[in-house]
Amino acid sequence: MQERKRPMPVGIEDFKKLIQREYYFVDKTRFIRELLDLQTEVTLITRPRRFGKTLTLSMLQYFFTLENAEENRELFRGLDIERAGEKYMQEQGTRPVVFLTLKEVQAGTFAEMRVILAEFLRNLYGQSQYLEHSEALSVQERQYFSAILNEACDMAKMKFALANLMKMMEKHHGRKPVLLLDEYDAPILSAWEKGYYEECIDFMRGFLGSALKTNPSLYFAILTGVTRVSKESIFSGLNNLKVCSVLSEAYCDIFGFTRQEAARLMEECGVGDKLPELKRWYDGYRFGSAEIYNPWSVIRYIDEGCKFQPYWLNVSGNSILHVLLEHVDEDRRKELEGLMKEIPVEAVIDEGVIYSDIRESSNALYMMMLTTGYLKAVEVDWDPTGEELPCCKLLIPNKEIRMVYRKEILGWMATRSDSIQLRHMLRAMVSGDAATFRNRLQKILTGIVSYHDAANNPENFYHGLLLGFAVLMSGSYRVESNRESGYGRFDIAFFPLKDGAPGVILELKSAKSEEAMEEKAKEALRQIEEKSYITELSQQGAGEVWKYGIAFHGKRLWLEQGK
Repeated sequence: MQERKRPMPVGIEDFKKLIQREYYFVDKTRFIRELLDLQTEVTLITRPRRFGKTLTLSMLQYFFTLENAEENRELFRGLDIERAGEKYMQEQGTRPVVFLTLKEVQAGTFAEMRVILAEFLRNLYGQSQYLEHSEALSVQERQYFSAILNEACDMAKMKFALANLMKMMEKHHGRKPVLLLDEYDAPILSAWEKGYYEECIDFMRGFLGSALKTNPSLYFAILTGVTRVSKESIFSGLNNLKVCSVLSEAYCDIFGFTRQEAARLMEECGVGDKLPELKRWYDGYRFGSAEIYNPWSVIRYIDEGCKFQPYWLNVSGNSILHVLLEHVDEDRRKELEGLMKEIPVEAVIDEGVIYSDIRESSNALYMMMLTTGYLKAVEVDWDPTGEELPCCKLLIPNKEIRMVYRKEILGWMATRSDSIQLRHMLRAMVSGDAATFRNRLQKILTGIVSYHDAANNPENFYHGLLLGFAVLMSGSYRVESNRESGYGRFDIAFFPLKDGAPGVILELKSAKSEEAMEEKAKEALRQIEEKSYITELSQQGAGEVWKYGIAFHGKRLWLEQGK
Protein backbone atom coordinates (compact mmCIF):
# COMPACT_ATOMS: atom_id res chain seq x y z
CA MET A 1 0.00 0.00 0.00
CA GLN A 2 1.41 3.38 -1.02
CA GLU A 3 1.95 6.12 1.53
CA ARG A 4 -0.78 8.74 1.33
CA LYS A 5 0.31 12.20 0.27
CA ARG A 6 -2.42 14.05 2.15
CA PRO A 7 -4.44 13.49 5.34
CA MET A 8 -7.97 12.08 5.33
CA PRO A 9 -10.67 14.55 6.46
CA VAL A 10 -11.96 12.49 9.40
CA GLY A 11 -14.53 14.61 11.24
CA ILE A 12 -13.72 17.77 9.24
CA GLU A 13 -16.95 19.71 8.72
CA ASP A 14 -15.46 23.13 7.88
CA PHE A 15 -14.98 23.58 4.13
CA LYS A 16 -12.31 26.25 4.46
CA LYS A 17 -10.19 24.10 6.76
CA LEU A 18 -10.59 21.12 4.43
CA ILE A 19 -9.34 23.08 1.41
CA GLN A 20 -6.61 25.16 3.04
CA ARG A 21 -5.05 22.22 4.90
CA GLU A 22 -5.16 20.16 1.69
CA TYR A 23 -7.11 17.18 2.93
CA TYR A 24 -8.27 14.66 0.38
CA PHE A 25 -11.45 16.14 -1.06
CA VAL A 26 -14.31 14.81 -3.18
CA ASP A 27 -15.53 17.81 -5.16
CA LYS A 28 -19.27 18.39 -4.63
CA THR A 29 -19.34 22.05 -5.70
CA ARG A 30 -21.64 21.13 -8.60
CA PHE A 31 -24.33 21.33 -5.93
CA ILE A 32 -23.99 25.12 -6.05
CA ARG A 33 -24.63 25.14 -9.79
CA GLU A 34 -27.66 22.89 -9.42
CA LEU A 35 -29.08 25.11 -6.68
CA LEU A 36 -28.70 28.23 -8.79
CA ASP A 37 -30.20 26.54 -11.84
CA LEU A 38 -33.28 25.24 -10.00
CA GLN A 39 -33.86 28.43 -7.99
CA THR A 40 -36.04 26.76 -5.37
CA GLU A 41 -36.79 29.13 -2.50
CA VAL A 42 -36.81 26.54 0.34
CA THR A 43 -35.19 23.11 0.02
CA LEU A 44 -35.29 20.40 2.68
CA ILE A 45 -32.79 17.55 2.23
CA THR A 46 -33.00 14.47 4.45
CA ARG A 47 -30.13 11.98 4.73
CA PRO A 48 -28.78 9.59 7.39
CA ARG A 49 -26.12 10.71 9.83
CA ARG A 50 -22.51 10.93 8.62
CA PHE A 51 -23.30 11.62 4.98
CA GLY A 52 -21.68 15.06 4.76
CA LYS A 53 -24.65 17.37 5.33
CA THR A 54 -22.81 19.81 7.62
CA LEU A 55 -19.73 20.01 5.37
CA THR A 56 -21.95 20.68 2.35
CA LEU A 57 -23.71 23.57 4.09
CA SER A 58 -20.32 24.93 5.16
CA MET A 59 -19.30 24.89 1.48
CA LEU A 60 -22.40 26.92 0.61
CA GLN A 61 -21.65 29.39 3.38
CA TYR A 62 -18.11 30.11 2.13
CA PHE A 63 -19.35 30.45 -1.43
CA PHE A 64 -22.21 32.90 -0.87
CA THR A 65 -21.13 34.98 2.15
CA LEU A 66 -20.19 38.62 1.76
CA GLU A 67 -17.66 38.25 4.56
CA ASN A 68 -14.08 37.77 3.25
CA ALA A 69 -15.45 37.30 -0.25
CA GLU A 70 -12.12 37.66 -2.11
CA GLU A 71 -10.33 35.31 0.26
CA ASN A 72 -13.09 32.74 0.00
CA ARG A 73 -13.01 32.88 -3.81
CA GLU A 74 -9.63 31.16 -3.67
CA LEU A 75 -11.22 28.17 -1.95
CA PHE A 76 -13.08 27.34 -5.17
CA ARG A 77 -10.13 27.77 -7.51
CA GLY A 78 -10.08 24.90 -10.02
CA LEU A 79 -13.20 23.22 -8.61
CA ASP A 80 -16.31 22.20 -10.57
CA ILE A 81 -18.21 25.39 -9.80
CA GLU A 82 -15.43 27.59 -11.18
CA ARG A 83 -15.16 25.43 -14.30
CA ALA A 84 -18.94 25.81 -14.76
CA GLY A 85 -18.35 29.42 -15.81
CA GLU A 86 -18.52 33.02 -14.70
CA LYS A 87 -22.32 32.91 -14.75
CA TYR A 88 -22.15 30.97 -11.50
CA MET A 89 -19.06 32.57 -9.99
CA GLN A 90 -20.79 35.95 -10.22
CA GLU A 91 -22.93 34.78 -7.29
CA GLN A 92 -19.87 34.11 -5.13
CA GLY A 93 -19.47 36.44 -2.15
CA THR A 94 -22.68 38.37 -2.82
CA ARG A 95 -25.00 37.51 0.09
CA PRO A 96 -25.29 37.83 3.84
CA VAL A 97 -25.56 34.27 5.16
CA VAL A 98 -27.22 32.89 8.27
CA PHE A 99 -25.71 29.47 9.02
CA LEU A 100 -26.94 27.64 12.11
CA THR A 101 -27.17 24.11 13.39
CA LEU A 102 -29.81 22.97 15.86
CA LYS A 103 -27.89 19.82 16.79
CA GLU A 104 -27.19 20.99 20.35
CA VAL A 105 -30.66 22.45 20.99
CA GLN A 106 -31.73 19.44 23.05
CA ALA A 107 -32.89 19.27 26.65
CA GLY A 108 -34.62 17.10 29.22
CA THR A 109 -37.55 19.47 29.72
CA PHE A 110 -39.12 22.36 27.85
CA ALA A 111 -38.02 24.72 30.64
CA GLU A 112 -34.43 23.67 30.00
CA MET A 113 -34.93 24.07 26.27
CA ARG A 114 -36.07 27.67 26.78
CA VAL A 115 -32.75 28.41 28.51
CA ILE A 116 -30.79 26.67 25.75
CA LEU A 117 -32.72 28.52 23.04
CA ALA A 118 -32.05 31.90 24.66
CA GLU A 119 -28.32 31.16 24.78
CA PHE A 120 -28.39 29.77 21.25
CA LEU A 121 -30.04 32.92 19.87
CA ARG A 122 -27.66 35.13 21.83
CA ASN A 123 -24.72 33.41 20.14
CA LEU A 124 -26.41 33.58 16.74
CA TYR A 125 -27.03 37.31 17.04
CA GLY A 126 -23.53 37.78 18.44
CA GLN A 127 -22.10 36.65 15.09
CA SER A 128 -23.68 39.74 13.51
CA GLN A 129 -23.22 42.17 16.39
CA TYR A 130 -22.53 45.05 13.99
CA LEU A 131 -26.30 45.19 13.44
CA GLU A 132 -26.87 46.40 17.01
CA HIS A 133 -25.55 49.81 15.97
CA SER A 134 -26.54 49.81 12.29
CA GLU A 135 -28.08 53.11 11.21
CA ALA A 136 -30.09 51.19 8.61
CA LEU A 137 -32.23 49.73 11.40
CA SER A 138 -34.97 51.45 13.34
CA VAL A 139 -34.65 52.19 17.05
CA GLN A 140 -37.12 49.38 17.81
CA GLU A 141 -35.12 46.89 15.73
CA ARG A 142 -31.88 47.77 17.52
CA GLN A 143 -33.65 47.42 20.86
CA TYR A 144 -34.94 44.00 19.85
CA PHE A 145 -31.43 43.01 18.77
CA SER A 146 -30.06 44.09 22.15
CA ALA A 147 -32.80 42.18 23.96
CA ILE A 148 -31.83 38.94 22.20
CA LEU A 149 -28.16 39.55 23.02
CA ASN A 150 -29.06 40.09 26.67
CA GLU A 151 -31.46 37.08 26.73
CA ALA A 152 -34.26 39.46 27.71
CA CYS A 153 -36.95 38.18 25.31
CA ASP A 154 -39.82 35.84 26.16
CA MET A 155 -40.62 32.78 24.06
CA ALA A 156 -43.25 34.63 22.03
CA LYS A 157 -40.66 37.14 20.79
CA MET A 158 -37.95 34.50 20.39
CA LYS A 159 -40.18 32.73 17.85
CA PHE A 160 -39.49 35.55 15.41
CA ALA A 161 -35.75 35.89 16.13
CA LEU A 162 -34.62 34.13 12.95
CA ALA A 163 -37.00 36.01 10.64
CA ASN A 164 -36.12 39.33 12.31
CA LEU A 165 -32.38 38.69 11.97
CA MET A 166 -32.79 38.11 8.24
CA LYS A 167 -34.90 41.25 7.89
CA MET A 168 -32.24 43.33 9.67
CA MET A 169 -29.49 41.82 7.51
CA GLU A 170 -31.34 42.77 4.34
CA LYS A 171 -31.86 46.35 5.55
CA HIS A 172 -28.17 46.72 6.48
CA HIS A 173 -26.62 45.07 3.40
CA GLY A 174 -29.30 45.81 0.83
CA ARG A 175 -29.25 42.12 -0.20
CA LYS A 176 -31.56 39.27 0.75
CA PRO A 177 -29.74 36.70 2.92
CA VAL A 178 -29.24 32.98 2.39
CA LEU A 179 -30.41 30.72 5.24
CA LEU A 180 -28.53 27.46 5.90
CA LEU A 181 -30.06 25.34 8.65
CA ASP A 182 -28.43 22.07 9.69
CA GLU A 183 -30.04 19.33 11.85
CA TYR A 184 -33.36 21.16 11.87
CA ASP A 185 -35.14 18.11 13.33
CA ALA A 186 -32.79 17.50 16.31
CA PRO A 187 -34.84 19.56 18.84
CA ILE A 188 -38.06 17.86 17.72
CA LEU A 189 -36.61 14.39 18.15
CA SER A 190 -35.29 15.34 21.60
CA ALA A 191 -38.68 16.75 22.60
CA TRP A 192 -40.44 13.59 21.47
CA GLU A 193 -38.04 11.46 23.51
CA LYS A 194 -38.37 13.59 26.65
CA GLY A 195 -42.12 14.23 26.54
CA TYR A 196 -42.54 17.92 25.58
CA TYR A 197 -43.21 17.41 21.87
CA GLU A 198 -46.27 19.69 21.63
CA GLU A 199 -44.50 22.66 23.26
CA CYS A 200 -41.47 22.21 21.01
CA ILE A 201 -43.56 21.91 17.84
CA ASP A 202 -45.43 25.08 18.76
CA PHE A 203 -42.16 26.99 19.07
CA MET A 204 -40.57 25.50 15.94
CA ARG A 205 -43.70 26.23 13.91
CA GLY A 206 -43.28 29.92 14.70
CA PHE A 207 -39.46 29.97 14.58
CA LEU A 208 -39.12 28.28 11.20
CA GLY A 209 -42.47 29.28 9.74
CA SER A 210 -41.83 33.00 10.14
CA ALA A 211 -38.38 32.64 8.53
CA LEU A 212 -39.47 30.50 5.59
CA LYS A 213 -43.11 31.24 4.86
CA THR A 214 -43.74 34.38 2.81
CA ASN A 215 -40.55 35.96 4.18
CA PRO A 216 -39.72 38.87 1.84
CA SER A 217 -36.16 38.98 3.20
CA LEU A 218 -35.26 35.40 2.15
CA TYR A 219 -33.13 34.77 -0.95
CA PHE A 220 -33.21 31.00 -0.52
CA ALA A 221 -32.95 28.47 2.30
CA ILE A 222 -31.43 25.00 2.58
CA LEU A 223 -32.47 22.79 5.49
CA THR A 224 -30.94 19.41 6.30
CA GLY A 225 -31.95 16.69 8.74
CA VAL A 226 -32.44 12.97 9.12
CA THR A 227 -36.25 12.90 8.96
CA ARG A 228 -38.88 14.93 7.22
CA VAL A 229 -41.21 16.31 9.89
CA SER A 230 -44.78 16.53 8.65
CA LYS A 231 -45.68 19.69 6.79
CA GLU A 232 -48.82 19.87 8.93
CA SER A 233 -46.65 19.92 12.07
CA ILE A 234 -44.27 22.76 11.16
CA PHE A 235 -44.45 23.90 7.54
CA SER A 236 -48.21 24.42 7.24
CA GLY A 237 -48.97 26.80 4.41
CA LEU A 238 -45.37 26.71 3.13
CA ASN A 239 -45.98 26.33 -0.60
CA ASN A 240 -42.39 27.12 -1.61
CA LEU A 241 -40.89 23.98 0.03
CA LYS A 242 -39.08 21.35 -2.08
CA VAL A 243 -38.44 18.11 -0.16
CA CYS A 244 -35.49 15.99 -1.31
CA SER A 245 -35.63 12.72 0.60
CA VAL A 246 -33.75 9.46 0.14
CA LEU A 247 -36.36 8.54 -2.49
CA SER A 248 -36.03 11.78 -4.49
CA GLU A 249 -34.04 12.29 -7.68
CA ALA A 250 -33.08 15.91 -6.94
CA TYR A 251 -29.51 16.16 -5.56
CA CYS A 252 -29.45 12.36 -5.24
CA ASP A 253 -25.66 12.11 -5.78
CA ILE A 254 -24.55 15.10 -3.70
CA PHE A 255 -24.44 13.49 -0.25
CA GLY A 256 -22.15 10.46 -0.09
CA PHE A 257 -19.72 9.16 -2.72
CA THR A 258 -20.79 7.89 -6.11
CA ARG A 259 -19.10 4.78 -7.52
CA GLN A 260 -16.83 6.96 -9.67
CA GLU A 261 -15.94 9.27 -6.78
CA ALA A 262 -15.09 6.35 -4.48
CA ALA A 263 -12.93 4.73 -7.17
CA ARG A 264 -11.08 7.99 -7.84
CA LEU A 265 -10.41 8.56 -4.14
CA MET A 266 -9.12 5.01 -3.68
CA GLU A 267 -6.78 5.40 -6.66
CA GLU A 268 -5.47 8.73 -5.35
CA CYS A 269 -4.76 7.08 -2.00
CA GLY A 270 -2.95 4.17 -3.67
CA VAL A 271 -5.44 1.49 -2.66
CA GLY A 272 -7.44 1.02 -5.83
CA ASP A 273 -7.01 -2.76 -5.59
CA LYS A 274 -9.26 -2.72 -2.51
CA LEU A 275 -12.24 -1.32 -4.41
CA PRO A 276 -14.19 -4.62 -4.86
CA GLU A 277 -14.14 -5.29 -1.11
CA LEU A 278 -14.90 -1.62 -0.36
CA LYS A 279 -18.02 -1.95 -2.48
CA ARG A 280 -19.22 -4.97 -0.52
CA TRP A 281 -18.71 -3.22 2.82
CA TYR A 282 -19.69 0.41 2.26
CA ASP A 283 -21.60 0.72 -1.04
CA GLY A 284 -25.23 -0.19 -1.56
CA TYR A 285 -27.16 2.90 -0.50
CA ARG A 286 -29.65 4.26 -2.99
CA PHE A 287 -30.72 7.88 -2.97
CA GLY A 288 -33.16 8.37 -5.80
CA SER A 289 -31.59 6.34 -8.62
CA ALA A 290 -28.00 6.97 -7.48
CA GLU A 291 -25.81 4.22 -6.03
CA ILE A 292 -23.99 5.73 -3.06
CA TYR A 293 -21.10 4.78 -0.78
CA ASN A 294 -21.14 5.83 2.88
CA PRO A 295 -18.55 8.67 2.90
CA TRP A 296 -17.80 8.48 6.62
CA SER A 297 -16.99 4.78 6.47
CA VAL A 298 -14.86 5.08 3.32
CA ILE A 299 -12.81 7.89 4.85
CA ARG A 300 -12.40 6.04 8.15
CA TYR A 301 -11.44 2.84 6.32
CA ILE A 302 -8.63 4.56 4.41
CA ASP A 303 -7.49 6.47 7.50
CA GLU A 304 -7.34 3.27 9.58
CA GLY A 305 -4.94 1.59 7.18
CA CYS A 306 -7.61 -0.18 5.12
CA LYS A 307 -9.13 -2.26 7.91
CA PHE A 308 -12.60 -3.42 6.97
CA GLN A 309 -14.91 -3.03 9.95
CA PRO A 310 -18.15 -1.21 10.82
CA TYR A 311 -17.37 2.50 11.31
CA TRP A 312 -20.93 3.80 11.00
CA LEU A 313 -23.14 3.78 14.05
CA ASN A 314 -26.46 5.57 13.92
CA VAL A 315 -26.68 7.65 17.08
CA SER A 316 -29.83 9.43 15.94
CA GLY A 317 -33.33 8.08 15.83
CA ASN A 318 -32.59 4.97 17.87
CA SER A 319 -35.00 5.95 20.64
CA ILE A 320 -37.84 6.08 18.12
CA LEU A 321 -36.71 2.80 16.58
CA HIS A 322 -36.70 1.17 20.02
CA VAL A 323 -40.24 2.33 20.71
CA LEU A 324 -41.40 1.01 17.34
CA LEU A 325 -39.52 -2.27 17.79
CA GLU A 326 -41.36 -2.87 21.06
CA HIS A 327 -44.61 -2.84 19.10
CA VAL A 328 -43.66 -5.38 16.42
CA ASP A 329 -45.82 -8.47 16.10
CA GLU A 330 -44.64 -11.97 15.18
CA ASP A 331 -45.03 -11.40 11.44
CA ARG A 332 -42.99 -8.18 11.61
CA ARG A 333 -40.34 -9.90 13.74
CA LYS A 334 -39.96 -12.60 11.06
CA GLU A 335 -39.62 -9.90 8.40
CA LEU A 336 -36.88 -8.17 10.38
CA GLU A 337 -35.02 -11.43 10.83
CA GLY A 338 -35.53 -12.27 7.13
CA LEU A 339 -33.73 -9.07 6.12
CA MET A 340 -30.52 -10.60 7.48
CA LYS A 341 -31.03 -13.41 4.93
CA GLU A 342 -31.51 -10.85 2.13
CA ILE A 343 -35.25 -11.46 2.00
CA PRO A 344 -36.72 -8.07 0.99
CA VAL A 345 -39.58 -6.40 2.82
CA GLU A 346 -42.30 -4.42 1.07
CA ALA A 347 -43.69 -1.40 2.91
CA VAL A 348 -45.65 1.76 2.20
CA ILE A 349 -43.40 4.71 3.03
CA ASP A 350 -44.86 7.91 4.46
CA GLU A 351 -41.93 10.26 4.99
CA GLY A 352 -44.03 13.08 6.47
CA VAL A 353 -43.50 12.19 10.12
CA ILE A 354 -46.04 13.24 12.71
CA TYR A 355 -44.22 12.09 15.82
CA SER A 356 -47.30 12.23 18.01
CA ASP A 357 -48.96 9.59 15.78
CA ILE A 358 -45.91 7.48 15.01
CA ARG A 359 -46.87 4.63 17.34
CA GLU A 360 -50.13 4.13 15.44
CA SER A 361 -48.46 3.90 12.00
CA SER A 362 -48.08 0.30 10.85
CA ASN A 363 -45.19 1.14 8.49
CA ALA A 364 -43.47 3.78 10.63
CA LEU A 365 -40.73 1.33 11.64
CA TYR A 366 -39.63 0.73 8.05
CA MET A 367 -39.92 4.42 7.21
CA MET A 368 -37.56 5.27 10.10
CA MET A 369 -35.15 2.46 9.22
CA LEU A 370 -35.02 3.74 5.64
CA THR A 371 -34.45 7.41 6.51
CA THR A 372 -31.90 6.68 9.24
CA GLY A 373 -29.81 4.41 7.02
CA TYR A 374 -30.48 0.85 8.16
CA LEU A 375 -32.34 -0.02 4.94
CA LYS A 376 -32.29 0.98 1.28
CA ALA A 377 -35.10 1.04 -1.27
CA VAL A 378 -34.16 -1.30 -4.12
CA GLU A 379 -37.50 -0.72 -5.87
CA VAL A 380 -40.03 2.09 -5.54
CA ASP A 381 -43.55 1.77 -6.90
CA TRP A 382 -44.86 5.30 -7.36
CA ASP A 383 -48.58 5.91 -7.86
CA PRO A 384 -48.83 7.77 -11.19
CA THR A 385 -51.78 9.79 -9.91
CA GLY A 386 -49.84 10.95 -6.86
CA GLU A 387 -52.78 10.07 -4.62
CA GLU A 388 -51.16 7.04 -2.95
CA LEU A 389 -47.92 6.78 -0.99
CA PRO A 390 -45.00 4.94 -2.60
CA CYS A 391 -44.54 1.23 -1.89
CA CYS A 392 -40.89 0.25 -1.50
CA LYS A 393 -38.98 -3.01 -1.57
CA LEU A 394 -36.38 -2.73 1.18
CA LEU A 395 -33.07 -4.46 1.92
CA ILE A 396 -30.02 -3.94 4.16
CA PRO A 397 -27.50 -1.86 2.12
CA ASN A 398 -24.17 -3.63 2.71
CA LYS A 399 -21.98 -5.77 4.95
CA GLU A 400 -21.22 -2.92 7.37
CA ILE A 401 -24.89 -2.21 8.05
CA ARG A 402 -25.61 -5.94 8.25
CA MET A 403 -23.23 -6.10 11.23
CA VAL A 404 -24.69 -2.96 12.80
CA TYR A 405 -28.22 -4.23 12.15
CA ARG A 406 -27.53 -7.53 13.91
CA LYS A 407 -26.38 -5.65 17.01
CA GLU A 408 -28.65 -2.59 17.10
CA ILE A 409 -31.89 -4.06 15.76
CA LEU A 410 -31.97 -7.83 16.26
CA GLY A 411 -29.75 -7.70 19.37
CA TRP A 412 -31.89 -5.04 21.00
CA MET A 413 -35.07 -6.98 20.26
CA ALA A 414 -33.56 -10.12 21.79
CA THR A 415 -32.70 -8.33 25.04
CA ARG A 416 -36.20 -6.88 25.20
CA SER A 417 -38.13 -9.96 24.16
CA ASP A 418 -40.02 -10.28 27.47
CA SER A 419 -41.03 -6.62 27.38
CA ILE A 420 -42.09 -6.94 23.74
CA GLN A 421 -44.27 -9.95 24.51
CA LEU A 422 -45.95 -8.06 27.34
CA ARG A 423 -46.59 -5.07 25.08
CA HIS A 424 -48.18 -7.39 22.51
CA MET A 425 -50.50 -8.69 25.20
CA LEU A 426 -51.47 -5.24 26.44
CA ARG A 427 -52.04 -3.90 22.90
CA ALA A 428 -54.36 -6.82 22.23
CA MET A 429 -56.19 -5.97 25.46
CA VAL A 430 -56.81 -2.31 24.57
CA SER A 431 -57.78 -3.16 20.97
CA GLY A 432 -60.42 -5.69 22.05
CA ASP A 433 -58.55 -8.74 20.73
CA ALA A 434 -59.69 -10.98 23.57
CA ALA A 435 -58.28 -14.21 22.11
CA THR A 436 -54.74 -12.83 21.77
CA PHE A 437 -54.98 -11.14 25.19
CA ARG A 438 -56.07 -14.40 26.82
CA ASN A 439 -53.54 -16.59 25.03
CA ARG A 440 -50.56 -14.35 25.74
CA LEU A 441 -51.57 -13.86 29.38
CA GLN A 442 -51.96 -17.63 29.73
CA LYS A 443 -48.51 -18.16 28.24
CA ILE A 444 -46.97 -15.68 30.69
CA LEU A 445 -48.71 -17.30 33.65
CA THR A 446 -47.53 -20.75 32.60
CA GLY A 447 -43.95 -19.51 32.31
CA ILE A 448 -43.52 -17.38 35.43
CA VAL A 449 -46.20 -18.19 38.03
CA SER A 450 -45.79 -20.86 40.67
CA TYR A 451 -48.79 -22.46 42.40
CA HIS A 452 -47.26 -21.28 45.67
CA ASP A 453 -47.28 -17.61 44.53
CA ALA A 454 -51.07 -17.40 44.72
CA ALA A 455 -51.63 -19.68 47.70
CA ASN A 456 -52.34 -16.82 50.10
CA ASN A 457 -54.72 -14.06 49.02
CA PRO A 458 -54.72 -15.03 45.32
CA GLU A 459 -56.81 -12.08 44.10
CA ASN A 460 -54.22 -9.66 45.47
CA PHE A 461 -51.42 -11.63 43.83
CA TYR A 462 -52.99 -11.56 40.35
CA HIS A 463 -54.06 -7.94 40.85
CA GLY A 464 -50.46 -6.96 41.61
CA LEU A 465 -49.14 -9.01 38.70
CA LEU A 466 -51.38 -7.32 36.11
CA LEU A 467 -50.81 -3.91 37.66
CA GLY A 468 -47.06 -4.46 37.26
CA PHE A 469 -47.50 -5.36 33.60
CA ALA A 470 -49.59 -2.22 33.09
CA VAL A 471 -46.57 0.03 33.74
CA LEU A 472 -45.52 -0.64 30.14
CA MET A 473 -48.59 1.31 28.97
CA SER A 474 -47.69 4.46 30.91
CA GLY A 475 -46.86 6.42 27.74
CA SER A 476 -50.37 5.96 26.34
CA TYR A 477 -52.57 5.28 29.38
CA ARG A 478 -53.07 6.38 32.96
CA VAL A 479 -53.57 3.23 35.01
CA GLU A 480 -55.77 3.39 38.10
CA SER A 481 -56.31 0.67 40.70
CA ASN A 482 -59.11 0.16 43.28
CA ARG A 483 -60.86 3.47 42.54
CA GLU A 484 -64.50 4.27 43.02
CA SER A 485 -66.56 4.61 39.85
CA GLY A 486 -70.29 4.27 39.29
CA TYR A 487 -71.70 2.20 42.17
CA GLY A 488 -68.54 0.43 43.27
CA ARG A 489 -64.77 0.12 43.17
CA PHE A 490 -63.10 -1.36 40.07
CA ASP A 491 -59.93 -3.46 40.19
CA ILE A 492 -57.86 -1.95 37.35
CA ALA A 493 -58.77 0.64 34.72
CA PHE A 494 -56.81 2.04 31.75
CA PHE A 495 -57.65 5.69 31.03
CA PRO A 496 -56.40 6.74 27.56
CA LEU A 497 -54.27 9.88 27.41
CA LYS A 498 -55.60 10.58 23.92
CA ASP A 499 -59.28 11.51 23.65
CA GLY A 500 -61.34 8.96 21.80
CA ALA A 501 -58.88 6.09 22.29
CA PRO A 502 -60.30 2.89 23.82
CA GLY A 503 -60.43 2.40 27.58
CA VAL A 504 -60.25 -0.83 29.57
CA ILE A 505 -61.78 -2.15 32.82
CA LEU A 506 -60.42 -5.32 34.45
CA GLU A 507 -62.26 -7.18 37.22
CA LEU A 508 -60.34 -10.12 38.70
CA LYS A 509 -61.61 -13.16 40.60
CA SER A 510 -60.00 -16.19 42.18
CA ALA A 511 -61.65 -19.59 41.53
CA LYS A 512 -61.35 -22.59 43.86
CA SER A 513 -61.09 -25.00 40.91
CA GLU A 514 -60.56 -24.96 37.16
CA GLU A 515 -64.17 -25.99 36.67
CA ALA A 516 -65.32 -22.90 38.57
CA MET A 517 -63.28 -20.42 36.53
CA GLU A 518 -65.83 -19.81 33.77
CA GLU A 519 -68.62 -18.86 36.18
CA LYS A 520 -66.27 -16.66 38.21
CA ALA A 521 -65.18 -14.80 35.06
CA LYS A 522 -68.81 -14.24 34.08
CA GLU A 523 -69.52 -13.01 37.61
CA ALA A 524 -66.65 -10.50 37.28
CA LEU A 525 -68.02 -9.23 33.96
CA ARG A 526 -71.53 -8.86 35.42
CA GLN A 527 -70.04 -6.87 38.29
CA ILE A 528 -68.47 -4.41 35.85
CA GLU A 529 -71.77 -3.95 34.07
CA GLU A 530 -74.09 -3.85 37.09
CA LYS A 531 -71.96 -1.36 39.01
CA SER A 532 -71.34 0.93 35.99
CA TYR A 533 -67.56 0.93 36.38
CA ILE A 534 -67.20 2.53 32.93
CA THR A 535 -68.74 5.81 34.15
CA GLU A 536 -65.48 7.62 34.88
CA LEU A 537 -63.78 6.31 31.75
CA SER A 538 -66.56 7.71 29.59
CA GLN A 539 -66.51 11.03 31.44
CA GLN A 540 -62.77 11.42 30.84
CA GLY A 541 -62.91 11.04 27.06
CA ALA A 542 -62.45 7.33 26.41
CA GLY A 543 -64.02 6.01 23.21
CA GLU A 544 -65.17 2.42 23.29
CA VAL A 545 -64.50 0.67 26.61
CA TRP A 546 -63.47 -2.98 26.73
CA LYS A 547 -64.59 -4.90 29.80
CA TYR A 548 -62.79 -8.04 30.92
CA GLY A 549 -63.81 -10.40 33.69
CA ILE A 550 -60.90 -12.72 34.47
CA ALA A 551 -60.86 -15.69 36.82
CA PHE A 552 -57.65 -17.42 37.93
CA HIS A 553 -56.84 -20.77 39.45
CA GLY A 554 -53.14 -21.47 39.92
CA LYS A 555 -51.53 -21.09 36.49
CA ARG A 556 -54.85 -21.24 34.64
CA LEU A 557 -57.29 -18.48 33.70
CA TRP A 558 -60.68 -17.91 32.10
CA LEU A 559 -61.51 -14.63 30.39
CA GLU A 560 -64.91 -13.14 29.50
CA GLN A 561 -65.15 -10.00 27.39
CA GLY A 562 -67.78 -7.27 27.12
CA LYS A 563 -67.95 -3.92 25.30
